Amino acid sequence: MDVTTDAGAPWLIVGLGNPGPEYAMNRHNVGFMVADLLAGRIGGKFKRAGKAQAQVVEGRIGAPGPGSRRVVLVKPMSFMNLSGGPVNALRDFYKVPVDRVVAVHDELDIDYGTLRLKLGGGDNGHNGLKSMTKVMGADYHRVRCGIGRPPGRMQVADFVLKDFSSTERKELDWFVDRAADSVEALLAEGLERAQSTYNA
Repeated sequence: MDVTTDAGAPWLIVGLGNPGPEYAMNRHNVGFMVADLLAGRIGGKFKRAGKAQAQVVEGRIGAPGPGSRRVVLVKPMSFMNLSGGPVNALRDFYKVPVDRVVAVHDELDIDYGTLRLKLGGGDNGHNGLKSMTKVMGADYHRVRCGIGRPPGRMQVADFVLKDFSSTERKELDWFVDRAADSVEALLAEGLERAQSTYNA
């Protein structure tokens, strides 16, 4: 895919998470954290997206000129396992091809602090991805933010809905910043170059 040509459609950057202050610092909400940081970088504030059950920020990512990309940052407000409906409604509204959708999400099978970028693939049990894939297919980009596996016999659901530990929080700002950088690189340089930089 050639990301240097702008066919007019924006990129839809979807931070996955759960709405509400009680979930704000959960591992499952790292996608929201990245979306909030990207919104700050482009000088925007999230607001309700019409009838869609989501909050959005519209703007441009990248240096002014031909290298900048029109984006719509999205935080679904439907809870994780229903994310696909609001995302697909916005994709239809903005006429975004599936391969211009980027899901930013937590990933159990990657060590904490590690990133992996890819196009397409399975959902690996992630309810947000499962919901998105069900309504629009799997051929969207993913920025996978590693959170590691639960310790001992802790259930996965309990682990992802707990806040980052005090040790993890020491690196969290750096991790979220790097994830936001990887989204910008994906849009500006294409998947392969972004992978070579960020897929540790």
